[in-house]
Formats: sequence, structure tokens, C-alpha cells
Amino acid sequence: MDPDTTGRPRTPEEVCADLAEQVSRLADRLRSLSEVRLARALPPAGSRADAGHALAQRLADAAAALDGEPARPVPRLHDLAVGDQVAVTGTDLVAAVCLAAGRGPAGPGPGVDADGWASTAGAAIEAVRALRAAL
Repeated sequence: MDPDTTGRPRTPEEVCADLAEQVSRLADRLRSLSEVRLARALPPAGSRADAGHALAQRLADAAAALDGEPARPVPRLHDLAVGDQVAVTGTDLVAAVCLAAGRGPAGPGPGVDADGWASTAGAAIEAVRALRAAL
């Protein structure tokens, strides 16, 4: 589990809340961009919308892994939909992380260690923050 600024390990509730907040902030940021701004280049992803879609796919894949489900492709919709795609896949990941952390009736999916939710959530938080900073 990631330590907070005081050095103590964060609780599953804190990790879930942080992930939910970061996803919400990025989704709002993407939704606020015009079509022209979403189409602007953001190497190496291509465009800002492409980067958002790639992150939505990454979030969906992480949620599927935690749930023990097969990965499914996130459809490439119009650029203006990318904020909603990040919001939906991010919300799914928050639910999967919280469930895997023991806040629900099931643990992590097959092949995910007991603390795999923490590393998955940490990687997702960093990826979401990095994209928001790049926008």
C-alpha cells in the first residue's frame, strides 16, 4: 500500500477515494477541452484524445484483471466522448479496486495476489495524474 505524506500506509478507503478523485478530475478536464484541443498532438500517443482513449483502455484492462475477467476493447468513439470513457472505465476500476481490497464480498480475481489491488490502484493513479499534467 502506498504511504501517505506522513509515511503511514494508506487504507483501502483512502486509496479508493484518491483513485476516484483523480479519475473524476481527469474526466472533467477532458470534457472541458474543445474538439480542436482534443485533436492536438500529444506525443507519443498521437492526439490528446488518443492518449485519453489509451488510458481508458488501460483502466478497463486493470479492472478486468482485478475482477478475473478477460480484457475487452474500449471502442474508439468521437474525440468528444473520451472524457466520458475515462469516467466510466475509471469508475469500473475504482469498484474493482475496492472489491479486491476487501470492501466487498469477493477478493481479487484469479492470478491477482492479495495486495495486487494496491499496486494496480497506485499505477492507475500515477497514469491518470500524468495524463492530466500533460494536457
